[in-house]
Amino acid sequence: MDELLRFLLTESPAPVSLGSIEDWWTQHLRLASRFSLPVDVAFAGGFAADRLGYAFASGYHSALRSLFPALPFERRYALCVTEARGGHPSAMDTRLTGAGDGPLRLEGTKAFITLGTAADELLVVASEGQDVQGRNRLRLVRIDSRRPGVTLTELPPTPFVPEVPHAELRLHEVEVAPAEVLPGDGYERYVKPFRTVEDCHVFAAVLGWLIQVARRSGWPDEVREELLALAVTMRGLAQSEPASPAVHLALSGALDLFRARVDGLGTLWERVDAPTCERWERDRLLLNVAGKVRAKRRETARQKLITPG
Repeated sequence: MDELLRFLLTESPAPVSLGSIEDWWTQHLRLASRFSLPVDVAFAGGFAADRLGYAFASGYHSALRSLFPALPFERRYALCVTEARGGHPSAMDTRLTGAGDGPLRLEGTKAFITLGTAADELLVVASEGQDVQGRNRLRLVRIDSRRPGVTLTELPPTPFVPEVPHAELRLHEVEVAPAEVLPGDGYERYVKPFRTVEDCHVFAAVLGWLIQVARRSGWPDEVREELLALAVTMRGLAQSEPASPAVHLALSGALDLFRARVDGLGTLWERVDAPTCERWERDRLLLNVAGKVRAKRRETARQKLITPG
């Protein structure tokens, strides 16, 4: 913790201009070699970013490394879940077929993959059939993005954080070794907790970015210290059990405090350079993505933990 706080408080707040996703990756790699915890890399990546989009990229990549600690930090990853009918387990039409010790095969399409065209490896959710209740039995498969049968097509830029690439993925008879199928249920063990892990790490990166903006723009000490306090809270949540209802409630409260702090910045943005302000107004919509999912997660946690009386 001390090393991270020193970084956020003493590192130069003048960010290097990042002209591409490759520039971001070079900077992210340097920071990933400096900090051991993925959440600290998220904070540092956000602090060093010259815009919210690259802060988000550091948070997203750090979230994947937190959920999959065996992944080497030197490679870029993308989680491939969403299909034409959505991201619910019942919407998964991508198939993992084959049996025994021989090669398995992936077949299907993923509609929207963050960092897709920039990824070295893909983490693909696929169904290996249905259980007796007719529900998809999902697995997670780790494959190289350049494997034969893998086609990534870049999608048009999104209205906010357009610097972050997204892609459609098509899989046609992609051979998979049994060792590339990760253990456990693909949804319950990986996709479901990732929603919480991603929130913790992406908002950590956003806080790192805001602390940088606050320092170089001369925001009041009290504002900077409140942002630091939120950073310490988010860091603790990022290292907690992502399936815990108590963690879900604490995270919901922390995000409420974050939004209140951001909404209260008001005229302080007048002290910030024009390009940063313009990008912020465009990109802050990122913070509202998955709002319905967060609200449902909070309500479910309340039902599990809070009873009358």
